[in-house]
Amino acid sequence: METLLIAPSPLTAQELLEVARLDRKIELSPEALNAMEKSRAVIDSLIHDDKPHYGVSTGFGALATMHIPVPMRAQLQRSLIRSHAASSGAEVDREVIRGLMLNRLHTMVTGHTGVRPVVAETYAALLNAGITPVVGEYGSLGCSGDLAPLSHCALAVMGEGTVRDAAGVSMPAAEALAAAGITPVQLAEKEGLALINGTDGMLAMLAMASLDIARLIDIADLAAAMSVEGLLGTDGVFAADLHALRPQFGQAESAAAIAGHLAGSKLIESVKSGEHAFTRVQDAYSLRCAPQVHGAVRSTLAHAQSVAVAEFGSAIDNPAVTSDGRVESNGNFHGAPVGYVLDFLAIAIADLASMSERRTDRFLDKARSHGLNPFLADDPGVDSGHMIAQYTAAGIVSEMKRLAVPASVDSIPSSAMQEDHVSMGWAAGLKLRKAIDGAERVLAIELLTAARALDMRDGGVAKSQSSPSITAARSVIRTVVEGPGPDRYISPEIEAVTQLVKSGAVLG
Repeated sequence: METLLIAPSPLTAQELLEVARLDRKIELSPEALNAMEKSRAVIDSLIHDDKPHYGVSTGFGALATMHIPVPMRAQLQRSLIRSHAASSGAEVDREVIRGLMLNRLHTMVTGHTGVRPVVAETYAALLNAGITPVVGEYGSLGCSGDLAPLSHCALAVMGEGTVRDAAGVSMPAAEALAAAGITPVQLAEKEGLALINGTDGMLAMLAMASLDIARLIDIADLAAAMSVEGLLGTDGVFAADLHALRPQFGQAESAAAIAGHLAGSKLIESVKSGEHAFTRVQDAYSLRCAPQVHGAVRSTLAHAQSVAVAEFGSAIDNPAVTSDGRVESNGNFHGAPVGYVLDFLAIAIADLASMSERRTDRFLDKARSHGLNPFLADDPGVDSGHMIAQYTAAGIVSEMKRLAVPASVDSIPSSAMQEDHVSMGWAAGLKLRKAIDGAERVLAIELLTAARALDMRDGGVAKSQSSPSITAARSVIRTVVEGPGPDRYISPEIEAVTQLVKSGAVLG
């Protein structure tokens, strides 16, 4: 990938993912440097002003009424970062912290924060060197910015705290910066505050989640098609004119995708003229209503993406340097817009996974599988087949239902009641990431189960009676998992197909 030029214009979710997850290099544009120089000039003009200016000549939060003498202001910025780098708990994933840093860097280059170009250049240097601050999962209430996570990143830029280098080795920040030839920054007036006021962490999680969920919906459509085929269902319910009768956003798209995956299926055609032709009036909801549910997830995702687009076009800081040179306090750092959609997505994908698990279960019940061995066992009684694989999916779905409980309604006051309403968007983002991992595993189990059932129907990929699309998917699965046979160690098989889901390789 070519170097990404960071300019005042908005980033995209794909660009963030490439930097955060794939280590794409970045460079600041001349426009970015110019915008920062102009906003810094505004801050410099206020340094000796007798009038108090929040973050420039005063304390922070509930201490905003305290005047800070000029000689103490550099210490004020350092103290702010050191005291706010108070995270705790399990280490947050590297890609989240890299995404957070990129978002804060992008806000700097909009020219509305008043930081010097050297600060942004140092953030860029850390990202390019693969140096990632170590941040615990607790410490952000999603208001006044993702305070603790952002403070750990600012601390690293100062040459303090703990980081991981590009190889993942934990070490003091000073050591990592020295090895990379990066000079730590001495923060000036307002800069400490400007580095920690933003929705950067929750936005990073939303951006990457939106791309991951878009992939999962496509895979869910494929999995549903494989289950319809494997359970000898009907493709008539996916007809375009039926879905035109209910033009909900995303429904027709999923219906068309499922129909496309089923096109040319000899198994489906055989059902229409076989023994079930006059007895199978309709399929179960988990098969028949897949477009309605998957489409609703598409609709939810579209709304979430619109929120991310608006956030990428934002310059969030408090106080903000306006285009006409004012320095104004504001509440744009509140994470409610992002927190709401992070929670909404967790609800949607929990339902997506719930429907997938129900399709998996149908394959294992002799009374509902239409001729397949109980639990898809090679020798029922001796073998258990996929019995416990379904338990695993069920356990994950139950966990996802708990993760779908909204975080954004759980405000808790802080900072001596100055910050008396918070968004909990950071927590919403972390639980969504766990939910996405669960959905990937549930879909993998459905794909693994459907592929086994289809092999038991037609004797394997070489003799496939599936549609071309499903045959291709079965072939990909068979590159990492053997076909049906006596019971074997199944956990590695689930993990292997999960990796096909995570990479999107199962889609071909």
